[in-house]
Amino acid sequence: MSLSLALNTARTSLSATSTQIETTARNIGNAGQPGASRKIAVTTTEASGGAYVVAVSRASDSALYTRMLGATSNAADRQAVLDGLNRLRTGMGDAAGDSTPAARIGALGDALAQFANAPDDPAFGARTVTVAQDLATALNAAAATVRTVRTDADSGLARSVVRVNDLLTQFAAENDAVVKGTGAGRDVSDALDRRDTLLAGIAEEMGVTAVSRANNDLVLYTDGGATLFETVPRAVTFKTTPVLAAGMSGQAVMVDGVSVTGADAAMPLRSGRIAGLAELRDRTAVTLETQLDSMALGLVQSFAESDQSGSGAPDAPGLFTDGTATLPAQATGLAARLAVNAAVDPARGGNPSLLRDGGINGAAYVANAGGQASFGDQLQATATALADVRDFDPASGIPARSTLGDFAAASTGWLEGQRQVAAGAAESEYALLSHASKALSNATGINMDEEYARQLDLERSYQASSKLIAVINGLYDALFQAVR
Repeated sequence: MSLSLALNTARTSLSATSTQIETTARNIGNAGQPGASRKIAVTTTEASGGAYVVAVSRASDSALYTRMLGATSNAADRQAVLDGLNRLRTGMGDAAGDSTPAARIGALGDALAQFANAPDDPAFGARTVTVAQDLATALNAAAATVRTVRTDADSGLARSVVRVNDLLTQFAAENDAVVKGTGAGRDVSDALDRRDTLLAGIAEEMGVTAVSRANNDLVLYTDGGATLFETVPRAVTFKTTPVLAAGMSGQAVMVDGVSVTGADAAMPLRSGRIAGLAELRDRTAVTLETQLDSMALGLVQSFAESDQSGSGAPDAPGLFTDGTATLPAQATGLAARLAVNAAVDPARGGNPSLLRDGGINGAAYVANAGGQASFGDQLQATATALADVRDFDPASGIPARSTLGDFAAASTGWLEGQRQVAAGAAESEYALLSHASKALSNATGINMDEEYARQLDLERSYQASSKLIAVINGLYDALFQAVR
């Protein structure tokens, strides 16, 4: 080998090693940074024996990354639903306690039975009114919790949409840098890392699929098929609903003018926080709301007074009312309005004995015309009506024909079942996310021990190349000295 060839080989090796050392130092500096991948200086050799760095690439595993994105979306979806169900459960009361609507309906039945057995004891009448007030308050509170959970989910959708649009704007800038840099042959590994981090953030909010094109360009679609990004970000829009009335669905999230949430969604999202919040707002919470309203209607109907005069007057509210003088035509929103009739409430000048005698709505509804203190027929009839099998709204999601007490118990069981299913799904998805993230980190992440070991090897190679250059320089000096 000639001295000039040997010198060229040593110099190219020195340059390549220097770039490799710089790359390992870069990896060490990025260790611990979210989304940072291991950078690799790709080298090759020339026909003359010299080495040079072709490009700086990064460690990647598209299959693991895609799996992590899917787990991220699914976990965020189930967590959004679980958080809402936990709040609904708090509003309904502990399933094993005595504060649930089912427990309070049972307590009302017991109080009514005691009053029926001793109709001449005013204390039992007062207690029945008190228990009824507790039940009405419990249904009011549960309905208020449902309304709050739905409103908060609506606000959460607005925040998620704002975040998606912000991430898409940043994604567009990084994608543009990647495409231009790739076309120009520049190192785009850091831009690729930043773009992947942004994509993972988008996946938290909605299920997303990425399709690669020339020059590392990416096109994004929602998991329902709507185009989310292609060269430029597509608009994600949503309009909040300030007041979500009982049974009312909120507005849909739109992607490029296409609805992706709601019953009529053209391309519905299947995962992500947005999908979970929409499910909570428009399905899960609405179903519980329907159950509560059905309970309230059953109570109003059970305690309704009938005309005793034979004039054909319609049934009228008895112990329970929605604040009007007539029986409600439908259950929607009734749980939030349910109250104990002022006519039987001692605190408001009422008389609990009207439960025994009738006449809450006037003389035509009096059942105990003789005013007998031992009259229990009206109370017995009311107790029977409370325990009767009746039809409930089929949209309640639980058996629609049962007693009021069984229906309320089924509602509590339904909510607990939904919560357990969501908790199990969330736990499973987070376990999968943890596994996928760990596998991806092992495949593409930065290991400090390996980087330090690699740096030591490269430093030895650098020193060897430097010594070789020094030897060649000495030989050149000796050759020039001999020539002189």
